[in-house]
Amino acid sequence: MKLNELSDNAGATKKRKRVGRGPGSGTGKMGGRGIKGQKSRSGVAINGYEGGQMPLYQRLPKRGFNKPNRKQYAVVNLGLIQKFIDAKKIDVKKAITEDVLIESGLIRRKRDGIRVLAKGDVTAKLDLTVTGASKSAIEAVEKAGGSLTVAAPVAETSEA
Repeated sequence: MKLNELSDNAGATKKRKRVGRGPGSGTGKMGGRGIKGQKSRSGVAINGYEGGQMPLYQRLPKRGFNKPNRKQYAVVNLGLIQKFIDAKKIDVKKAITEDVLIESGLIRRKRDGIRVLAKGDVTAKLDLTVTGASKSAIEAVEKAGGSLTVAAPVAETSEA
């Protein structure tokens, strides 16, 4: 087998349609655009336009709501915490707080707090203090002989 003997499977590639190349091509003269009208001209972008009829996206009702002041938590899985402990980036002997998790490089920023989820398994005896945790994460840490404390998030005081 040589490089010049290589070829695609039959039907794997398709020739490009060359528009406006004479009457014999089948797409000559107007190039498949028909006669006159907005779509026959260049520089036309009418996505969602339905010729004056109310467009579909406007006919359908609006759904949902995004709460403007919702809490956004930084999420950490137990498996990742265990990985950082194994890599000696987190010291198990000391209490693990949110600041320790940030210093170790496990989380970039705290946001409205840190929430621990139970993905992965933990073997080290942890003393974790975070803003939030799932029930299964708390059970997994206690099963490994540690403790997971859910501290209330520090509310920003607004002076009226």
